[in-house]
Amino acid sequence: MRIFAIDDSPSILSFIQRAILAIEGCEILPFLDPKDALTILQTQQADLVLVDYNMPGMNGIELISRFRQLPRAKDVPVIMLTSETDPTIKIAAIEAGATEFLTKPIDQAEFGIRIRNLLTLRVAQQKLTDHADALERDVAAARARIAAQEKEIIWRLSKAMACRDGETALHLERVAVIARMIAEELGIAPETCEKIYLASPLHDVGKIGVSDAILLKAGPLNADEMQQMRAHATFGAEILEGSESDIIRTAATIAGSHHEKWDGTGYPKQLSGEDIPIEGRIVAIADVFDALCSERPYKKAWPVDEAHREILRGSGIHFDPACAAAFDRKWHLIRPLYAKTGPQSELSGSVKSGPEASDQTKTTVETAA
Repeated sequence: MRIFAIDDSPSILSFIQRAILAIEGCEILPFLDPKDALTILQTQQADLVLVDYNMPGMNGIELISRFRQLPRAKDVPVIMLTSETDPTIKIAAIEAGATEFLTKPIDQAEFGIRIRNLLTLRVAQQKLTDHADALERDVAAARARIAAQEKEIIWRLSKAMACRDGETALHLERVAVIARMIAEELGIAPETCEKIYLASPLHDVGKIGVSDAILLKAGPLNADEMQQMRAHATFGAEILEGSESDIIRTAATIAGSHHEKWDGTGYPKQLSGEDIPIEGRIVAIADVFDALCSERPYKKAWPVDEAHREILRGSGIHFDPACAAAFDRKWHLIRPLYAKTGPQSELSGSVKSGPEASDQTKTTVETAA
């Protein structure tokens, strides 16, 4: 146990040294100058500090106050040595962070008992701190495992849903990556950006409630078929609603709102403007853009630059103008995602992906969302 002793009296400091060295497992660092002691306290951890009140240049109360501001000094016991009897001095010392007081002249027996008691408490405190740190690490590791498992489940469920519509993991990756870029560019809090990124692959989970005949139809949908297709937004929100998971709740919001349009002509609720959740407004752009750039049996993939221009043309009509502008500002990072290999996000890990598309281009861009 490392004990700092600070007193401008050489004789008292010598007495303290002898008394401390008689206690097994202790080392003493004596200082006549409080400033020298503070300098060393900044780099070495103390287990106990003994400090005189009356010292030139800096009294004990000031030293205690400055010591308590140092890292890892909050719980270190501090004994003030003083011959002062004024109660206001003791009150000021307690307010500064003194733990106990010893009155000069110091009684050797009392001194030894006080030191041993405080060191015993210090050891117990350190054990509790170490145990708390270990528990915190265990909790953090458990949370990380749960988060990783949740992410994997979301990814695999999303991939299964996408396969029904002829899509693959690469579409989900790109939508997730682009959605996060837009969210970050909008200045949204990092934790919310991450939720959007992790939740966006579930945007079309409601397609589980749409028949294969409609999902896989090789031509334009008629009015009745389009109505059934559009029901997937409501299905998705219903499947995901009520979860205790922040990510799943975000996914429910996205599933139910990413087909809404800024001008109120979208579905399922014909929301408009800022009544559309921001998560849905962001994913709408990412999903439509990737759908335009994807090849399907009934359509060719649009050139990425033309799809980019189409998103900007839809600003203020189909899309939130702020989200479209954020998409445009990130274009220099989005365009490279459409190289032959596509993006490799941490969502999919080593999952291999091929060509994909989205229901949003089942007819034309006008009916895409």
